[in-house]
Amino acid sequence: MSHTHPHELVERALELSRADGCVVIADEESSANLRWAGNGLTTNGVTRGRRLTVVSTVRGATGTASGVVAQEAVTLDEVERLVRAAEGAARAAEPAEDAQPLIGGRAADPRFTEAPETTDIGVFASFAPALGEAFARARAGGELLYGFARHERTTSYLGSSTGLRLRHDQPTGTVELNAKTADLSGSAWAGAATRDFTDIDVTALHTDLTRRLGWGRKRIDLPAGRYEALLPPSAVADLMVYLSWSSGARDAVEGRSVFSRTGGGTRIGERLSPLPLTLRSDPAEPGLQAAPFVLAHSSGENDSVFDNGSPLAATDWLREGRLTNLLTTRHSAGLAGLPLTPPIDNLVLETSAPGAPTLDEMVARTERGLLLTCLWYIREVDPATLLLTGLTRDGVYLVEDGEVVGAVNNFRFNESPVDLLGRITEVGRTERCLPREWGDWFTRAAMPPVRVSDFNMSSVSQAS
Repeated sequence: MSHTHPHELVERALELSRADGCVVIADEESSANLRWAGNGLTTNGVTRGRRLTVVSTVRGATGTASGVVAQEAVTLDEVERLVRAAEGAARAAEPAEDAQPLIGGRAADPRFTEAPETTDIGVFASFAPALGEAFARARAGGELLYGFARHERTTSYLGSSTGLRLRHDQPTGTVELNAKTADLSGSAWAGAATRDFTDIDVTALHTDLTRRLGWGRKRIDLPAGRYEALLPPSAVADLMVYLSWSSGARDAVEGRSVFSRTGGGTRIGERLSPLPLTLRSDPAEPGLQAAPFVLAHSSGENDSVFDNGSPLAATDWLREGRLTNLLTTRHSAGLAGLPLTPPIDNLVLETSAPGAPTLDEMVARTERGLLLTCLWYIREVDPATLLLTGLTRDGVYLVEDGEVVGAVNNFRFNESPVDLLGRITEVGRTERCLPREWGDWFTRAAMPPVRVSDFNMSSVSQAS
């Protein structure tokens, strides 16, 4: 694998193609990781991988069909077999509903023939010593630290029979840190996303965890019910990411989603929040940079292999509280009569109101409410309202008269992020964060803490 550059695989597949159209994506991946438990490193490692995806399109009397075949660790000698398999799959398939002319007409990336970017264990050069210092502080304080850090670099090469030669380099880093009391009765979690680990402040993460373990020394039992709640950025991200994934225009037009308008059409233009909230994506967002063109390895509700290479631009999904766009492919955009707005691999929620507070400032002005840490095990209950259920985890705290007075039991919640947008009463300062539930699939997020009225804690949970 190391003797063949990924772009050579792309060119070879296109050269061998006998289909009416062909798109080839080569993804070269490298990763480095650290894991720790009980205040000591347990494992570390580096991996490399390669995946080749071939999309063949074949025109027939009733339309164009597509066939997709992908394989890991492909060598140059194996490319023809993949190409023929993709062509065979296309010829055996029914015409594709999302069929469109393949994208063309874009200048080749001058870096297309260059070697992929890679990562190695050196990415943790400043992080690892800081982690070691945290272990020492934890031992001295009677705490135990658990967690892991991972850094990946994926270089994607996209070529097509229409002349596309595009490349994108994507670094992705995450760290999750759990602090536990010596008897394991108390637990607190913190997570962060990064591009290169130079901006991870281990001391700040650990200090926050120690403070929350201190809050947990006093335990308070509370019943299920509706509470004013303060949601930190991670919890907000998990809800907004699911909202984004559920915002397909086709589902809305066909009356199958929370974004469907009663009587037909979509809710675009409707005010979802009384506050000046904007939910947006931008491939060039500083610190959250993502692919500036469509990279679709398969077709789905909101993705189409026919759109590969289509340029992506900054998009507002919610602007000043109003719904402005839904996810579309070229096919679904035509069905809905909407502009082309494909998914973008980052998400930002922010307010245009001046003087956004920090989470600590929001706590200080709380008369009585719950401060959450994060959400997990989130599942959809009703797509018509986007009602979600899930659990709280690693610390729910009671706030009274501006002070955290203790840790309370965990809850199961039932909430719709769309309905929740209408009940946000205060929005804090937007910051980069790591979604706890969806961090394996979506890491590029920036969210504010929010205050929500009547957050529905539907039942007490025994989870700890």
